[in-house]
Amino acid sequence: MKLAWMAAVVMIGAVSMAGCVSQGKYNEAVGDVDSARSELEKLRTQKNSLEQQVKTLKELNSKFGNEAQVAHDELERIEHGRDKERASAESRIKELEDRFRQFALQNRAVHEEYEDVKRHNQTLKSLVARYQKELKDQSRSAAGTLESTVPTPNAPSVAAPAPPVTNAPQVLSSSMNINTASVGDIVLVLGLPKDVADRIVANRPYRVKGELVAKHVVTKDIFDMIKDRISLGP
Repeated sequence: MKLAWMAAVVMIGAVSMAGCVSQGKYNEAVGDVDSARSELEKLRTQKNSLEQQVKTLKELNSKFGNEAQVAHDELERIEHGRDKERASAESRIKELEDRFRQFALQNRAVHEEYEDVKRHNQTLKSLVARYQKELKDQSRSAAGTLESTVPTPNAPSVAAPAPPVTNAPQVLSSSMNINTASVGDIVLVLGLPKDVADRIVANRPYRVKGELVAKHVVTKDIFDMIKDRISLGP
């Protein structure tokens, strides 16, 4: 840029010193000056553009430097807190594993209890079916007994009337032999809890009903409730 400007000045000076010159040389010199001036303006524009780019780059460098510092600080914070978070995560995992084992044990216990209840339910169904059959057989037997008491057509009209039908349930009712009944029968028929039925079976045989209270098998209240529905023999 300086060389072109100096060349233009020298040329103009030479023309001035030479005195009169031809029109062609003058026009050539003027053209060279214009070219030098255009080049100078172009170079000045490039210089301003480069200065603006340098300024922008400095700003970006400062911005990136700040961001890099923030990222560095964040990385240090993460690295410092990593061990603490890892220990917390391991503790949480151990806690969840312990809870899972507890739930597994509870689930197993519930499943076993469900199986026991299901077996007990099947036992009760079998007992109900058996007692229904026995009641049906007793009903048929009672019906046959009632039919045998009906007078024949040849019997006198003054014969005693048949027993009232309302007495039939007395034929069906029977006491339970606590010396031979099973735990399930005692629970179902007498309506006693299973642990009480287990004690009744475990303390057999009984010679008198009062031994249930004397042996501390059942309480007096329970005995008063079942004493009329139990027996000690066939």
